[in-house]
Amino acid sequence: MNKFYCNTMAFLATYKKDERGVTAIEYGLIAVAMAVALTAVFASDGNLMTALNDAFALITTNLAKMTAGT
Repeated sequence: MNKFYCNTMAFLATYKKDERGVTAIEYGLIAVAMAVALTAVFASDGNLMTALNDAFALITTNLAKMTAGT
């Protein structure tokens, strides 16, 4: 019985230290997070693109005013 316990504890110790596959799981989680974020951005009702267009138009207008004043 003592031999079985020792073998079991030795197996569990090596199993605990084995980190193969951990990196693949991390990359999988990162890929899922990126997919969710991209879906949220591009599946919106076009609000993002409208906001970006408005922001760039405002920047263009302000730059035109600044260069015209010099």
